[in-house]
Amino acid sequence: MAVQRGGELAVWRRIAATLAAEISGKQLHGRLPVETELAARFAVNRHTVRRALQELESQGLVRIEQGRGTFVQEDLIAYRMGRRERFSHSLDAQHLTGMIELLSVAEQPASDEVAAMLGLNAGRAVLRLDLLDKVEGQVISVCTEYLPLPRCAGVPEALRQCGSMVGALQAVGIAGISRKLSRITARMPRPEVAARLAQPKSQPVLYVESVYQDAAGQPVEYGITRFAGNAVQLTIEPE
Repeated sequence: MAVQRGGELAVWRRIAATLAAEISGKQLHGRLPVETELAARFAVNRHTVRRALQELESQGLVRIEQGRGTFVQEDLIAYRMGRRERFSHSLDAQHLTGMIELLSVAEQPASDEVAAMLGLNAGRAVLRLDLLDKVEGQVISVCTEYLPLPRCAGVPEALRQCGSMVGALQAVGIAGISRKLSRITARMPRPEVAARLAQPKSQPVLYVESVYQDAAGQPVEYGITRFAGNAVQLTIEPE
């Protein structure tokens, strides 16, 4: 089907509009046809198709994965941020399979910000954990967790075994874990974060800072989570 070239709207924009309508109508899902197939369908060159796909990506309708192809962006994952509810609880409620990939573990002195969040003196030793949250095999968020030492020294090994931050904290004797506070902003991602999330550097992420405390009200975890902005919907309900 050739796209008519008359009118003021650029050809690539008309192709993008056609594909967007097909995505909205569920005619397109999963992986899109490759550029050569789309070029043949619309009787245009691959450069025009590529520009249309880039427009769809900027709208959050598709994601372009280098070496794999272009995929329709899945429905948003609902994350209910309750006092005792974490991301894993929301995934369970939606019958989604999630996992945590532990990238690195380091011991370092707490910065002023980290110390303030954890109620520690600046310079106190903390653990830094760099993680990926995956849902159905796709990276949804890039996380950095700070944990006080020596209390949480066993958390990395426990996390490797149980795959859950709550479970890992409970494994080292920390019970009654609840959310103390969360701050949510939209920020532009660093290049390495955008690459991990397989999204454009020009697309904002949801930047969520959270502090969790034990049953006695002592902070035990300060986390920074960078969610793919077109993958997660955050819901905050009064309790």
